[in-house]
Amino acid sequence: MKKRKAMVRLLPALLLVVGVGGFAAPSSAQSRHAPARIPAATTAVGPQYDTTHVYVTPGAMDAFVTCWEATFGGTHTAKVVTQVTPTPSTTVSELVLSPVGTLSVFDFRTPVPYPFGAERTGWLMSDFDKGVRLARASGADVVVAPFDDPIGKDAVVQFPGGVNAQLYWHTKAPSYAPLETVPDNRIYLTRDSASEFLTSYLRFTGGRIVSDDRAADGGQIGVPDETYRRITIGSPFGNTVVSVTEGHLPYPFGRETTGYAVKDLTSTLRKAKEAGAKMLWGPYTSEGRTSAMVRFPGGYVAELHQGDAR
Repeated sequence: MKKRKAMVRLLPALLLVVGVGGFAAPSSAQSRHAPARIPAATTAVGPQYDTTHVYVTPGAMDAFVTCWEATFGGTHTAKVVTQVTPTPSTTVSELVLSPVGTLSVFDFRTPVPYPFGAERTGWLMSDFDKGVRLARASGADVVVAPFDDPIGKDAVVQFPGGVNAQLYWHTKAPSYAPLETVPDNRIYLTRDSASEFLTSYLRFTGGRIVSDDRAADGGQIGVPDETYRRITIGSPFGNTVVSVTEGHLPYPFGRETTGYAVKDLTSTLRKAKEAGAKMLWGPYTSEGRTSAMVRFPGGYVAELHQGDAR
């Protein structure tokens, strides 16, 4: 397929960049089955640069951002109408910087080109070409080949189990304040894919398993009186919670991509409701953690929690 250059990059830092960097030198391709000894963690920059991608229903961006900031605080950039994919499309794009996580918000005015919309997060690479090589070496597929944009490079990779993430890099390094709390990347997998995913994901992120509970309380994911496998991972890219289930999940579990830690869940839920969010489930307390599921204007579903059993 003939390559096309995007007008701008997919991630939000197109609006907020400071500092100076240079394009990474191209490197030779490596086998996606390379040994695990590759020092993957060297491509991480920091969890405040791991942006959750939020695709709101058309026309709901302002309502979403207003509700989010009323709930958590933070700031946002000005909206821009732009093209953020390597093939023609148009979206309104905005960056939200909050104490609990960074969000890249999109309100598409055209159909969303495949496979965009399925990526859950974007990770800033300290070395883009190395990041792509490491993704392949870890066993991930590059589902959107690297493409240039006016201020950097982008690619989308898929880990075993169908977990998509975007890799990005800028000629001018973005500068975001550290987070007050680091959010959880929440991933749901089957027993068939869990082992292969963990091998690949840990290789790429340079992460480690913090806990692996094979009989976690199913009430945490809406199925009381049952158990499931709950794996928590820490890495230079941030936190990850993997739920290994049979797929018999009630709505909205599995629809959320990110879990946000707060100091006072009761107060946070009250603020969210007053600002236009809807409580979908909870609060539910188990194993030192109280959590709830909330849908924000525009359809974005998030897990909110206080405390952590890890």
